[in-house]
Amino acid sequence: MTAPPTSPAPAPEFGELVDGIDIPVFNERAVRASAGLLFLVGIVAFMIAALIDHFDPLRAFAFLFMVDMMLRLFVSARYTPSLLLGGLMVRQQRPEWVGADQKKLAWQLGLGMAFTSCIVMGFFGISDTVTLVLCGVCLSILFLETAFGICVGCGLYRIFAKEKPQLCPGDTCNYVPPTRAAKRRQSLTTSPNTKDEAHDHTH
Repeated sequence: MTAPPTSPAPAPEFGELVDGIDIPVFNERAVRASAGLLFLVGIVAFMIAALIDHFDPLRAFAFLFMVDMMLRLFVSARYTPSLLLGGLMVRQQRPEWVGADQKKLAWQLGLGMAFTSCIVMGFFGISDTVTLVLCGVCLSILFLETAFGICVGCGLYRIFAKEKPQLCPGDTCNYVPPTRAAKRRQSLTTSPNTKDEAHDHTH
């Protein structure tokens, strides 16, 4: 008597399920690539606004960024243009899976900043300097993500989460960098062995 077939696990409401991982995740490589694409568009619009005082491209970028975050959070990452392009660009690389909950907070932060920028530029008539500062902060966060793999929202999640997060970008949940004294001790213990090996090779 054969056992009845097991039904596949239901798809998570946010993120995707991967074999061997028991929490919803996202591919950090695709996320960083998408951040780079958004940063490229945003920095061009920012420089146009800063140098020639033409803010229409920056307003368009703020709206585009807001829509991008809304698609990630409320529709699906699979239908988000920047993530689709980012995933396409890194499709030949091994995925680096990170917890979806951390990215959710990061993208909520991005949506809040984009919404604030759109409101400021569209309705309140705030000075151009304030607008450039707001957009500059947003672009700085994107730059940290794409250039250094530093996810600001993920860092905030680690601070305020009730439970210890899993699968943080760069394994920052578990990795503790060695202190300078520890590095010095390690170099002192390995240097004699290195000298002995070099001496053996010379004979």
